[in-house]
Amino acid sequence: MVSTEFGLILIGLFLVAMLYSSVGHGGGSGYLAVLSLTSYGTMEAEWLKQYAWSLNLIVAGIAFWHYQRAGHHLPKLTLPFVAASIPLAVLGGYMRVGGEIYDVILSIALLWAAWRLLSVRDEGGVGVMGYPSTATALPIGGAIGLASGITGVGGGIFLSPVLMLKKWATPKAAAATAALFIWLNSAAGLAGASLSGQIELDFGVLGSFAVVVMLGGFLGSRLGADVAPQRMVRRLLVAVLVIAAANRILEVAGV
Repeated sequence: MVSTEFGLILIGLFLVAMLYSSVGHGGGSGYLAVLSLTSYGTMEAEWLKQYAWSLNLIVAGIAFWHYQRAGHHLPKLTLPFVAASIPLAVLGGYMRVGGEIYDVILSIALLWAAWRLLSVRDEGGVGVMGYPSTATALPIGGAIGLASGITGVGGGIFLSPVLMLKKWATPKAAAATAALFIWLNSAAGLAGASLSGQIELDFGVLGSFAVVVMLGGFLGSRLGADVAPQRMVRRLLVAVLVIAAANRILEVAGV
């Protein structure tokens, strides 16, 4: 019999997957936020990260398939970012960052995600000025890859705003690049964690999580970048992210 808490977790993961996949994201920061607000929030950082990465692989993979099939993926745009991010995501996943340090880093990532979700509506009319130079893209990709490996997010919540604010991509092209970026970073993070002996997945739990995010990811990615009908859900998710970040900060402060 499914407990009330577990049922609410499944609903939360489904909504996160649907919303994030609609803009090409895997949902890692959202999954971490949902889990952090439950009894799973007491688990070690390594546990939380590997589940977020695993769910990212499912949702980002589905999102990339939809965007690539629709012709929105631009390999020339994606390549320099992923070339630098993959090795550093492996390094970040290999590192053991737990306790208060992880709580602070994750809280910052969750608050950033909340801020970006609040400003999604302002990103629809961006024009494209051209591809970034390799010298510019490599350090950005590397820094995001390292952050992805340390926190357990896929990095799309950081990369997409950069691509659009710098006018390097349209929203749909940015979504396609972000989806592949997230998938590769999540795989790299899992590889790094595996190399350092941190992998400890409960496939019974992961299987239930995987089913709901697969459904949410399929529905969300079919909607593409049109998130306007989901404004209320987005605001609720922002609230969850902020509450989860505050919860982590209060734990660090001993309140």
